[in-house]
Parts: sequence; C-alpha cells; structure tokens
Amino acid sequence: MLPTSADFPFACRKAPASGAGGVVVTNHPLGSAAGSAMLAAGGNAIDAAVASLFTLTVVEPMMVGIAGGGLSHVRLASGEDFVVDALSTAPAGSRPDMFTPVGDNALSYPRVEGRRNALGAAAVAVPGNLAGWTELHARHGRLPLADVLAPAVGHARRGFAISPYLVNAIRDCAADLALDPGMAALYLPGGAPPEAGARLVQADYADTLETIGREGAGALYGGALGRALVEYLARDTGPEARLTLDDLAAYRPKWRAPIAGQYRGYEVIGPPPPASAGIHVTEMLNILEGYDLGAMEFDDPARLHLLLETIRIAFEDRRSASGDPDFVDIPVGKFTSKAYAAEARARLRDLGGAVPVAHYPESHNTTHVTVADRDGNIVTATHTINSLFGARIMVPGTGIIPNNYMYNFDPVPGRALSVAPGKRVPTSMAPTIVLKDGRPAFALGLPGAVRIFPSAMQAIVNLVDHGMSLQQAVEAPRVWTEGAHVEIEPALADRAAALTAMGHEVRVVPHIGGGMNAIAFGPDGALTGAACWRADGTVAALGGGLASASTRFVI
Repeated sequence: MLPTSADFPFACRKAPASGAGGVVVTNHPLGSAAGSAMLAAGGNAIDAAVASLFTLTVVEPMMVGIAGGGLSHVRLASGEDFVVDALSTAPAGSRPDMFTPVGDNALSYPRVEGRRNALGAAAVAVPGNLAGWTELHARHGRLPLADVLAPAVGHARRGFAISPYLVNAIRDCAADLALDPGMAALYLPGGAPPEAGARLVQADYADTLETIGREGAGALYGGALGRALVEYLARDTGPEARLTLDDLAAYRPKWRAPIAGQYRGYEVIGPPPPASAGIHVTEMLNILEGYDLGAMEFDDPARLHLLLETIRIAFEDRRSASGDPDFVDIPVGKFTSKAYAAEARARLRDLGGAVPVAHYPESHNTTHVTVADRDGNIVTATHTINSLFGARIMVPGTGIIPNNYMYNFDPVPGRALSVAPGKRVPTSMAPTIVLKDGRPAFALGLPGAVRIFPSAMQAIVNLVDHGMSLQQAVEAPRVWTEGAHVEIEPALADRAAALTAMGHEVRVVPHIGGGMNAIAFGPDGALTGAACWRADGTVAALGGGLASASTRFVI
C-alpha cells in the first residue's frame, strides 16, 4: 500500500521496499536488478554500485557512460568516508580561446560557433567514469570485475526493452543524433525513434564491456578503446584542441575528504569542491536551523518563502566562489560555519524579488544510484555524460558515447570558469550521507543540474523537521530559485498566488530536479529504499539468505 498522510498536501506515487540483506536504488529497474544480483552473489555495496552504474550505461545511455564523469560518495563499514572524484577534465591542449563565442552576454555563457563545445569532437573532455569505477572496485570490491560487468554485458548483447523515458530522450535529440552514423543506426532505425518496448541490442558495446572485464580501465586509458576514441575525434578538422592518448594516460581520479555539517543533532556529509553540495547544503541547513520549521505546515507560504530565500543566498555565495580547488580558492570553512549562517540570516528578505542572475550550463541529464549492504557499506553516486547523449557521437565499433563536458566551461577567456588544461568545472552533484549518533540514518542523491543540491537539502528537512517517511521525503513537492524567478511543482500550485504576493516571480514547472534515490537505516538493521516519481526509479531489496551449515533435507 502506498504511504499517505493527511498531514502533507501530496500523495506518494511509489512504494518503498525493505530488506536486511541490502538495498539498491537506481533510476532503471535493470540497474537496480544488476546491483541486487551482486549482493546475492556475495558482493558488497561497492560491487553492487559499480555493477549498477555499468548496467545504466547500457539501459540509460542518454544519461551516463564509461566516457563521462561524476562523483561516488562511499562510507565503509569501518566508518571511513571518502568521495571518488571522477569528474572530466579539460584536455592538456585546451585553451581559454579555443571556442569562438557568438553574441555577448555579460551574465551568461554565450553560444559558440557551430555549437562546437556541445556537439562533436571538440566538446569531449577527458573522461573519468571508467577510471573512477574500476579504481573504487579494485580497492574495495569483493567480486571479480568481469562478474560485476556481466549484467551490463548481458543486456547489451541480448538487448532490453526500451522505456518511454529513453524514447522521449531520443526524440528530443533526433536532429543531432541523425548527424552521426553510429548514433543514427542505433537510435533512429529507419530514420525515426523506436517505439517504447522495442528491443535495443548493442553488440559493439557488449564487446567493449567484455574487453574492460579482461583488461580493466587500461583498455580506455592507453589501450585499444582509447586509441579508437582518439582517432575518431581526430577526424574532426576544426581548430580546437582534441583529447589525446596522453590525456587519457595521465587521467587519475581524485580521492577527496567529504565535508560534514551538523543539523539538529544529525551529521550531514557531502562532497567537497568542485562539488557545491557539501558546502552549500551545510550552509543552507545552518541558516534554517535558526527557525522552527517543524512547527510550520509543509505548504505554508511563509515556509516556502524561507526556503527560497535560503536557496537564493546559497547560490549567491556559490557564484562568488566555486570551482576546481586546484584553480580557485574556496572559503569552505567560512561558508560552512554556524557564525556565517547567523550573519547570512540578515540577508533573508521579507519580500522576494527577482534579480539578474548569471546562468552557467550544467547537465540536467544525469543518473544516480544509492546502495547499502548488510555489512554497513554505503555508496551514493551521481554520474553523467553531461548533456543527453553527451557529444551525440559514437566511436565506431565500440558503442562508446563520449561526454560533452567542454560545454560547461565559459568560452570567454579571462573569467573564473574559462577553459584551462586539466581543469574541472563546478558541479551540483550531491551524493549525501546523514548520520545520527555516529550511525548512518539516511543516504540519498539525485540528478538535475543546479536543482540537485537544493533538492537534497529539502529532502533532509522533510526527514528531520517534518518527520516524513523516506518515501514521502523523496516524493514531496520541491521549490527552487537561483535568485531570479522561483519554481514550484504542481502540488504546490495553489500557493503560487501567496508567493507572488510576497514578491516572487513564480513558475509552476512539471518537476524540479530528477529522480531521487534514498535509503534509510533502521536501528534494528533494516534497510529501506525509496525512489521518487520523477524518473524510472526502482528499489531492489534483498532479504533472507543462506541456510545454516547444519541445515539440509533428509528423507
């Protein structure tokens, strides 16, 4: 039965699932099944998360791939907590002036000639996903890499039923996909998108995954797969720098210490720069700690206004200092301090009002997995190829779809986020783990670009202040702003007039951010997973287990 509550102005569309043997939550049923299969085979949460991510590259090819980037936040049963930063980087030969801007927009990134930072060879940054996943697995997984890859190989080799979600993504990008022979052949058979339920077979990609199972990440970072990628990109004769074999060979994931904040007796742990979540989720919660949110109705316009003003302040501070910590000095201690939050409350306005806000492109098209095993290992990971279908090209004979991370750099030289060799761009990814009395309480994350970390913050408030169930917390309607217009989801549409009267320029949008995946940890060891309505999110929970050594059938 779906969870409901008369206390909240919405009803949940999905149901949670619980199991003491482990829980896997992803944004595709086959992704969740792949991770659960690893747990059933004796693997741990690391095996399960990596298996899910590889499988998602098959069944969510528009969202994620081995030639993309992202963050994996891991907490081991020992209590060790770290973030594997596998974000893509600008190639060594890239330059601040490598793209030719079209038009002049002081507030936002201008377009570039030929959309070359978004489509094709020049858009491809040095990929990090494969390196990050395999290094994490090598250090902390239990099962052989080939076993972890087996579900992905199977779905690529035999095919899977295309979801309506994937069909809609293909339709949205059809004009660009038609320009590349490999993409057109796979996703536009007969010149048109396939119907939902049609079977998608990716034999070349199955071969690629099997190669990785034998050779590891070296197949891409210096091996035949890398050579195929570099040679295909080199066919583009444009003036911009291209990814090289040296770039691939030099790439290393960064293992980073997360950022921890305190909120009403909970410890909230998130990724550090170049991610914004660890800093600014902590900052927002510190600001909100000065108010009794639990005493306010969930849809009280005064509460929504307070959330929106707090989010606005976080984005103001993000714009003032964010980026790759190897290139930019970011005052982490300042932004995450309780004293700074007390000062920031003076910036909260009684009346809202749109202000000019710079817009920086960031991928809306991402995937997320949250996994926990019976031993206490947790992985919450957000990964992408940036735009839908990345650079919208496919490396012949490999099935690999490269990222288009160069789109996230400012194409104008001399700015904070201009292109620079080896540089990572800021990300809103928010793979988050919440502790209570030193023990895991919740783990969560979601896709959705700049709407990610404000949505993660709201889920934490839902759980801590409003006492929502996990399912309610991930499905609850959200609000968002960067400081200009504000967005609210349809379940809050009847509060639009009140927010408008408070000075806000209100837009009711179909959804804010993407499908959140979360796990709650019960005091008795029970694990409960929840996925929200904003994606194909699915929970796979493992219960039961092997019989005792002395148990057998006797006739």
